Amino acid sequence: MAALSLTKMEKYFSSLNTRAVIMGTENMDSMLEISAEAIQSKNFELSKGIYEYQILRFSDPVIQQELLVKRADALAFDGKLSEAFETYQKASEFYRLRPVQLENLIQCLSGRLRRIERLDSQNNHYVVAVTERSGYDTFACGICFGFLYEPVTLLCGHCFCKKCLESERKTVCCKGCKDHSKVTEPHNYRVNVVLSNLLAKWFPSQLNAVKLRREGNGLYAEKRLEDALGKYNEAIHIAPKDHVLYANRSQINSSLKKFEDALSDADMACKLKPLWAKGHIRKAQVLTAMGKRKEALTEYLLSITLDHESELAKTEAQKLLSDLLIPVRNCLRKKILDCTTLQSSRTRLLSSSLIPHGPIMLQRSYKDYKIYINNIVAQSGSSRAFSSTEDCSKYRFDTEEPASVTGQGLLCKRKLSAEDDGKTTTGDGAYKRYKLGDEQKKVDTGRCRMITDLIDPGDLECSLCIRLFYEPVTTPCGHTFCLKCLERCLDHNPSCPLCKEDLSEYLAQRQYCKTILMEDIISKYLPAELTDRQKVYEEEIAELSNLNKNVPIFVCTMAFPTVPCPLHIFEPCYRLMIRRCMETGTKQFGMCLSDPAKGFADYGCMLEIRNVELFADGCSVVDTIGRRRFRVIQHSQRDGYNTADIEYLEDIKVAGDAETELRMLHDVVYDQALDWVNSLQAEQKQRIESHFGPMPEKDLEPQGSPNGPSWCWWLLAVLPLEGRAQLSFLALTSLKDRLTGIRRVLVLMSRSHST
Repeated sequence: MAALSLTKMEKYFSSLNTRAVIMGTENMDSMLEISAEAIQSKNFELSKGIYEYQILRFSDPVIQQELLVKRADALAFDGKLSEAFETYQKASEFYRLRPVQLENLIQCLSGRLRRIERLDSQNNHYVVAVTERSGYDTFACGICFGFLYEPVTLLCGHCFCKKCLESERKTVCCKGCKDHSKVTEPHNYRVNVVLSNLLAKWFPSQLNAVKLRREGNGLYAEKRLEDALGKYNEAIHIAPKDHVLYANRSQINSSLKKFEDALSDADMACKLKPLWAKGHIRKAQVLTAMGKRKEALTEYLLSITLDHESELAKTEAQKLLSDLLIPVRNCLRKKILDCTTLQSSRTRLLSSSLIPHGPIMLQRSYKDYKIYINNIVAQSGSSRAFSSTEDCSKYRFDTEEPASVTGQGLLCKRKLSAEDDGKTTTGDGAYKRYKLGDEQKKVDTGRCRMITDLIDPGDLECSLCIRLFYEPVTTPCGHTFCLKCLERCLDHNPSCPLCKEDLSEYLAQRQYCKTILMEDIISKYLPAELTDRQKVYEEEIAELSNLNKNVPIFVCTMAFPTVPCPLHIFEPCYRLMIRRCMETGTKQFGMCLSDPAKGFADYGCMLEIRNVELFADGCSVVDTIGRRRFRVIQHSQRDGYNTADIEYLEDIKVAGDAETELRMLHDVVYDQALDWVNSLQAEQKQRIESHFGPMPEKDLEPQGSPNGPSWCWWLLAVLPLEGRAQLSFLALTSLKDRLTGIRRVLVLMSRSHST
């Protein structure tokens, strides 16, 4: 039977004869397709109804199990996890469920936790800020979250450990901005010289700890576990707040079958870095080795919530669920529900952070509410589960002590009132008061003071301008310069100013992204110096933006108002000039003829940049159009190109009889010009129009523009006149004199043509 459309199915399903309609559709594949469409459209009732009937139709246990799993998936997507678990249990009674069959359940569990997290953050009853620090967060790698060692700056401006980038190459994606295009090949990774020197100067003990970690990793790879453990013990003694050291030592202890020590290390890594998914994965792995599968599942679900791309956590969570769903009469449902006792990530991290080394700053008191998963446990009997859209904010927030290793599923709870802010609970239930975040503030203040004492502005100076880095950019060879300084150097030579490495490809890509960490360091530790540096830059930009004084002058050819003037820019000085015109936003510069005595003529035309097309070698084609005429008052130079103080020219307007005479002259000369243009050969006329465009129409008001009619300038641009002759027309401020001169030229051209 042909498959029914989803709309028809919904209509039939809502009728009184629903069951008869379903039973009348015998094609199982068609029904399953409709059910899948129903899930996509969030019509879970329709999907569940189809699966219920299909289960009754087949006696084959393999098909029955498949249908039960699909029905359980529909229940899970609908938010009815309690019913979903019961259905998964029934499915597991036929055969043990394969981990891949539980993929949708894991997706629903982790997705639900993320939704609760969003509800928590939108709850108007409280505002919570988690300050998650290991002590070196400013200098942490975005991949391993550990101290930045051998820092490499990608083209996008983000910094990572060199070894981390090499190991993460399979992702071909920057972990900071998710940009695939700016990740280079591993052999091109070069250590950021300035940043590496700064870290070595400020954190010698931390760098020593990282070196010990690397040595320990090498010993671990050689199966010398005890020696590796010794290296990590020494490293942790030097850097006791480095979460990566604890996570890695946990793996070594686990390999040595020292599971209690491994669990203690993994737990410490999670406390030091609560939002680090890898720490929770490490803890889950230890718990699994210890046979504590329920607690391990909790850690895997939390790690998936923190990093939903973690395939390892998803796979292992599916395996654990497959084990937990093996039928055990009378206690299966409770067993499964207990393993889902998991707070939202915000709630869990609040609990784990209420200790000096993992502070939370509570900005205001907040009401308690109950999260979804705990409601599942508490209501595991007859009550329904909340739907995905139900508001959780009306329920109490239960602050809980961390689950013990022998966790009983339900965690201890107490109501946190407004009076309890700033308290924590000791083992005997007594309150111990302290101000949340104070210890971390002391640590951060001390560290900031230490760096401030060590920092030398000379360590953060550009080697080209010998000033504090402004918009620092790091080249692929690892050297850092101010953005503007680097661009000026590349105008002259496409190689690094320091090591002379070829940067032609870097120049061609023009991905001059600022080094984010360098900017953060300067703004945090040298705020006064940065303010002064910024003022200097702003003053330079203001000076460059002045279109009356020190106006940049391109010495080349004649340009006229309203007439296009395409230019090929290849000289370094003019590359700089064009770039500055774009950066200031004026997008204008002057065009003048050369002059043997003065360098350039006393009259010119301002050009406005309409478009710049850059080429891989640094050259460009600039599309400009003439705007205003000017007279040069003073000739000068700046950074290799000519500049001038100028005053703008406008035509002198006339009235009365003089205006009438001017109109008549204007019309006559325009007709003469049109006749001359039409007399040109077709090929010649086509070349002119392709370069300058067609001849403009006659102006209705000859004196409407300060520069006069646009057709006059177009005609002067195409007439075969020498530059000096054209310049004399540009300097005229009398439209009558300009028209008279054009008329004489046209008469001479006509006589020459007739001869």
